[in-house]
Amino acid sequence: MNQDPNIHKTANFAVLSVSFEKADAATRGKFSFFDDHIKEFVSNLHALNLGDAFVVSTCNRTEIYTTSTNYLLVAELYCKTIGVSLSEFMKHVNILKHEEALNHLFRVAAGLESQIIGDFEIIGQIKNAYHRFKKERKNANPFLERAINSAIQISKRIKNETGISTGAASVSYAAVHYILKNQPQISDKNILLLGVGEIGQNTVENLVKHVYKPRVKVANRSADKAEKIAEKYKIPHIEFGQLQTELSQTDILIVATGAQHPIINKTHFPNGKETLVIDLSIPNNVEKDITENPNVKLVDVDSLSKQINETMETRQKEIPKAEEIIREMTKDFLEWEKKRKMAPNIHHFKAVLKNMERNEMHNIHKKHKYVDVNDMHLSNKMIQKITNRFAKYIIDNPWKAEEVSRLMHEILVEQPNNEFNEKH
Repeated sequence: MNQDPNIHKTANFAVLSVSFEKADAATRGKFSFFDDHIKEFVSNLHALNLGDAFVVSTCNRTEIYTTSTNYLLVAELYCKTIGVSLSEFMKHVNILKHEEALNHLFRVAAGLESQIIGDFEIIGQIKNAYHRFKKERKNANPFLERAINSAIQISKRIKNETGISTGAASVSYAAVHYILKNQPQISDKNILLLGVGEIGQNTVENLVKHVYKPRVKVANRSADKAEKIAEKYKIPHIEFGQLQTELSQTDILIVATGAQHPIINKTHFPNGKETLVIDLSIPNNVEKDITENPNVKLVDVDSLSKQINETMETRQKEIPKAEEIIREMTKDFLEWEKKRKMAPNIHHFKAVLKNMERNEMHNIHKKHKYVDVNDMHLSNKMIQKITNRFAKYIIDNPWKAEEVSRLMHEILVEQPNNEFNEKH
């Protein structure tokens, strides 16, 4: 039975996704996949002849990408590897197949499926995850290889050709963005970060990433946490009891503590030193009255949120441009896949023509003891032209490929050609 020409199935590609859209952080944590699991998972995958798969596991999503003909068996094996039940996994998983799965991969790589639109860290995580699995497998899967390379190109193009990643989109980055925009000679400023929870750590990371050799110190009520962060980012830390002394030398104070009541007030700024205070805490951990000192400026989460909202509005407007790039690259990928599927038919057709050419050239040489070089060039050009016509037809009409290939084989190979040879 002929296949419906309007249906195009992208290999056996499927994605099984547990993400922030359907599962909270605690639930996502149950299905996290670690590097220690890779060897066992890949080994069992191929021992059971289930094809290829790789897993991307981040704080916002865990996704299995597979070219297996039975993605449910892959899911079952995955659950055994991480020690959860398949039924529990299936409650939270979203399954996408064929072209929908490919489109999902490209959208994730583009940052369109992230909690913060335009987050391009995910493409690095996808690339690293694939290469870790590829290393364990010790060879490449052509489909996955091409899909990952296309995802990387999509990410690069969207980053370069759209404004979807511009501006501040998290409180920690918004704080650093504000400093960069409003503080001249930032590398000469003394920065003190108070609090090294998640927001505090992200702020330190953004400072180190975006400011050349920042003069930043960290402090925390729990000294050991401050020491760990200071060691990780190779920056100094101070004891919490030294806070008042340190503030007298601080140009920028960033407060990312988690206290229930304000811990910074106007008594911390008795002198005339100009100080920028950024309060990233919810509830506010800095008293509003610090601005009674004309040399102190306060920026809080609400102020930064306005900046983030403006950024997100801008990014939302860029989504159609990003989606157009994805459509274009998806079309290229599907064309490649069609050609890859039809390659054996095309190679066979060309081989038959080349075999006919060799026989005819042999007959001509036997008869005339000579074959003109120009005739050989012309023959090669004709073979390539006919092959291209054949290739275009079966690629444009894939549901007819087997029928046409079989017919051409019958005509060119199985039919006797004695009459043709006798005339020549």
